[in-house]
Amino acid sequence: MSYRDASALLVDAEADVLVVDAVADSLQALDPLVLSLLVLLAAGFVLGSWWAVRWFRRPPGVRLRRLLEEYDEVAVLMHPNPDPDAMGCAMAVAAIADSVSTESTLQFSGEIRHQENRAFRTVLDLDLESIDSSSELAADAVVLVDHNTPRGFTGAQNVEPVGVVDHHPGNGTGTRFTDVRTEYGAASTILVEYIRGIGTADDGEDGVDLTSELATGLLYGIQSDTNHLTNGCSRAEFDACAFLFDEIDEDLLERIANPQVSDDVLQVKATAITEKRVEGSFAVCDVGTASNVDAIPQAADELMHLEGVTAVVVYGENDGTIHLSGRSRDDRVHMGESLRHAVSDIPMANAGGHARMGGGQVSVDHMNGIGPSDGISREEFEKRLFSALAGERS
Repeated sequence: MSYRDASALLVDAEADVLVVDAVADSLQALDPLVLSLLVLLAAGFVLGSWWAVRWFRRPPGVRLRRLLEEYDEVAVLMHPNPDPDAMGCAMAVAAIADSVSTESTLQFSGEIRHQENRAFRTVLDLDLESIDSSSELAADAVVLVDHNTPRGFTGAQNVEPVGVVDHHPGNGTGTRFTDVRTEYGAASTILVEYIRGIGTADDGEDGVDLTSELATGLLYGIQSDTNHLTNGCSRAEFDACAFLFDEIDEDLLERIANPQVSDDVLQVKATAITEKRVEGSFAVCDVGTASNVDAIPQAADELMHLEGVTAVVVYGENDGTIHLSGRSRDDRVHMGESLRHAVSDIPMANAGGHARMGGGQVSVDHMNGIGPSDGISREEFEKRLFSALAGERS
């Protein structure tokens, strides 16, 4: 080391000493009470940071269970007209709550009409409550499953859920817990991961009781939202099904998967097949008035079996509302975005969904011209649908 370098180091050391002395003098000059408060704040910051790191390093399922443990009762809220994925998720949250002695009530708005959904509820003997307003929620603490924004009942906009578990796009969050994974094919997959992370009752007395009914419900929830693991899957869906396999009840599964079909569903399917319009590889059909709106997505599924067809939209009217359901296996067609674009300038209309599956609702009155718009005919609406599927944007 040269003389110049040594001199520089000496100057730096003397500067550091001066800084330390200045800080020490400043601390001595402080009032003892102020100094004590500063020490407490510093200690609080360190402890808070340590707690936050420990909390967020825990698996999500463990964090959800810790949250549920803080309440005597929670309301597990499914989306309107719940499907097997929503009901399977609700079953799993209830099982996690039960593992920490928290009571849970499974609730939904709307109706359970689809024959598959009714069979799911009946075969698995689920105790579900229907609500029409937020005042009927069973508890102040609400956990949303398979959707991230409360909807479908009076006062829904004022409900602030403490937790949200979902796989749909959206901006809804829980005040205490949010887990939205849009890359997953089913929300039930997320709940399976929670149970794996917490452990089952077979692993220890603090685990979740993975009954054959729960395992069957979660498995069918995954199957129903992924068209039997053929549409919109991630690897997580296959891993979840493998984990559940040993616990499922094949008889229950068969009874849910093969319910009897009502005449109105068959009529809507028949109309979609015979009255469809096909342009290129896209098919669109107006099935007219549908007494059972759950028949519309079933008709869309049916049209997807047509050779040469890669994307379909089926729509029908029920109680003053046009219900749309779309399916796609075409990499060029993002169904949710296509439907959203097709209804974008119709007041009071909404649509969206995933790349492979989407849906929406349009008010018949607004489509006919009530309000600020001039309205649009059914023929023009179908042209919009075909254009949206083709990726044309006005």
